[in-house]
Amino acid sequence: MDIGFIGLGQMGFHMARRLVEAGHRLVVFDNRREAIEPLTALGAQAAASPRELADAVETVMVSLPTPDVVLAVATGASGVIEGKRVRRFVDLSTTGAVMAKRIFEALKTRNIVQIDCPVSGGVTGAAKGTLALMASGPRAEINAIEPALAAIGKTFFISERPGAGQTMKLCNNFLSAAAMTATSEAMVMGVKAGLDPRIMLDVINSGTGRNTATEDKFGRVVLPRTFNLGFTVGLMTKDLKLCLGEGKALGVPMQVAEAVTQLLQTACDENGPDKDLTTVVQPVERRAGVEVRAPRASGPLPK
Repeated sequence: MDIGFIGLGQMGFHMARRLVEAGHRLVVFDNRREAIEPLTALGAQAAASPRELADAVETVMVSLPTPDVVLAVATGASGVIEGKRVRRFVDLSTTGAVMAKRIFEALKTRNIVQIDCPVSGGVTGAAKGTLALMASGPRAEINAIEPALAAIGKTFFISERPGAGQTMKLCNNFLSAAAMTATSEAMVMGVKAGLDPRIMLDVINSGTGRNTATEDKFGRVVLPRTFNLGFTVGLMTKDLKLCLGEGKALGVPMQVAEAVTQLLQTACDENGPDKDLTTVVQPVERRAGVEVRAPRASGPLPK
């Protein structure tokens, strides 16, 4: 397939790379030249703007950081909406249902179909092609791009209704963030009481408290203090605020989500929004006066 890809950050780069390696003809755009060069070296072509890219291909995929950036790329000056050939706009970002519907209606005026298709699985999943893709839009259009989506991960058809995939993604990210923040507090409490964090993870992962933070994030990047999961606390805070907004609009109580968002915002304020999501443990550590780290001269970390 001929595919355009806009947004070559940590997630987007790997998704674009996998499309090239799967044999698709790829045209790419990013504001950073250094992000484009590794893909052109693999055989992708570079475009000078979203509009130029949308002149060259029928299917445009985007992986962008915020709803406003997606809106500008899709419908702004020199945006995808001005392209002469584009027929599908596949949004792999997390924008929320309200923005997805807004972009859907704008592109519809130019006979461009939007497919909102947010992803989950992190940088590791993007690199391996094991992402969960939450697609909503016309079923026939999703089927038409299935060969390309298969290079990125596993597609779940959510609904033909615009924005449904975004709602699914916000539900997922709320649970992921809740696991990370709750695990941070539990691990700090245990360490403050004198427990070995490695043994804590072993016990939790053998019991009912296990979750994505205990099974992966803490053992891999918190205990060794590398904090390099590859997803920023600022982006997760953005996602939780979108989730709160959608919950409010639907009349759903979101008390747990509010508490999770508060701790995420504290981490943004104290550490900076560009820091890794896993640094959300640090505000809790500072207040408790301990660090969740592997004891020195110890055995291997939990996998």
